[in-house]
Amino acid sequence: MIKKSNSSSKKSSDHKKKSFGGQKSNKKGPSRRGVSKSSSKVSSDPDGLVRLNKYLADAGICSRREADVHIAGGAVMINGKIVTTMGTKVSLTDKVQFGGETLNRETLKYFLLNKPKGFITTSKDPFDRRTVMALMEKACKERIYPVGRLDKNTIGLLMFTNDGDLAKKLTHPKHQIKKIYHVFLDKGISKTDLQKIADGFELEDGPIKVDKVSWVSTENDKKQVGIELHSGKNRIVRRIFEHLGYKVIKLDRVFFAGLTKKDLQRGKFRMLSEKEVNILKRL
Repeated sequence: MIKKSNSSSKKSSDHKKKSFGGQKSNKKGPSRRGVSKSSSKVSSDPDGLVRLNKYLADAGICSRREADVHIAGGAVMINGKIVTTMGTKVSLTDKVQFGGETLNRETLKYFLLNKPKGFITTSKDPFDRRTVMALMEKACKERIYPVGRLDKNTIGLLMFTNDGDLAKKLTHPKHQIKKIYHVFLDKGISKTDLQKIADGFELEDGPIKVDKVSWVSTENDKKQVGIELHSGKNRIVRRIFEHLGYKVIKLDRVFFAGLTKKDLQRGKFRMLSEKEVNILKRL
């Protein structure tokens, strides 16, 4: 295995019992509108108040940044009065309206899906293709959305939530969220090329950095590779191998932010435990 010198070895998937570990490398690791009738979560403000833009985000209307635009444009009312002041706070007993509809802050929900092939990661598709939301229809009544993306032909772990703060944290590059992929190639990859990946190289959108890369240790098959990285760049894993002349036949995300596929069948989802959510928030 070829990896960073300061990265710990870890199993990529509990249900497959595969691990990726080995030699050192020289590189360092680096809206849709909706109204909920569910009860609100308790505010962290000692007076029970919450900023209006967060209230709109928690209600599933839009992001906080988009909420600021709506507020400035006079689209939001509190207790029957239009409010345009940034930073306005509301209590849980205030009547907040957007577009004439009364809003309630949603209960925060967290799910993990083992995505199958053939579904695109978007909330709604103008071409009426199958989206991951079709797999989550029965998850909850709250409006949830995918955290990050997996392309249509990539399978594996995909998280869903209506917690905008956590979703932003898990997708922002500065938080360095770890992901592990099981890669199936069209031909065996050489140790030299594995070392090239570990050392890093330039792609069209900048340098790539990985934490670990190796043949899958329990398989006597050099077509199967485990790769650990933090990058969230579009199609990054496929492009890494294509850059060296390999075609990715199958790509499976087996680890995301400490979550694994253990006991989660393809196409099925489960709710995250309170312990798992707390760990994610501490990352």
